[in-house]
Amino acid sequence: MKIEKTKIDDVLIFTPKVRGDERGFFMEVYRKDIFKELGFTKEFVQDNHSRSKKNVLRGIHFQWDPPMGKMMRVTRGEAFLVAVDIRKNSPTLGEWIGEFISEENKKQIWAPAGFARGFCSLSDVTEIQYKCTGTYNQNAESGIRWNDPKIGIKWPVDNPQLSEKDTVAQTLDEWLKTPESDFFIK
Repeated sequence: MKIEKTKIDDVLIFTPKVRGDERGFFMEVYRKDIFKELGFTKEFVQDNHSRSKKNVLRGIHFQWDPPMGKMMRVTRGEAFLVAVDIRKNSPTLGEWIGEFISEENKKQIWAPAGFARGFCSLSDVTEIQYKCTGTYNQNAESGIRWNDPKIGIKWPVDNPQLSEKDTVAQTLDEWLKTPESDFFIK
């Protein structure tokens, strides 16, 4: 397993060792002892699987109770995965990391609690699986508007297909004025 640091210290890219031949391939996506040797000690408590059509944009979502970190990977197709720092007092507040992740490159992106995450499907069908450090709580989740100009994500699509919830999501500035934003103070 290889770990790459990004311009935001807490966001990491993991690339597994892939063993393959003409029959196919094998790789370890997660192995607690190896991750621990690499200095990654997060506990995952929930696995999720998402399927989207081309140009669907989902996000930018987060959860504060329980705080939820996510390790995301693409198992079918290709997507542009994004993590945005929404932690008060963070030196990288409002900065984002975007990576093209695919079933071919087999990379995974890790972003801890305090980051909002989203993705845009770039294939006719894209499937994303992600491990979470917290269990889902619909009463403690929210999102940041996908096109918030203060963040300035450069999405690889011009007119994404969005849910109603994502269309009307709050801006980063609106989020930072809520009492819930105090869950994420760096």
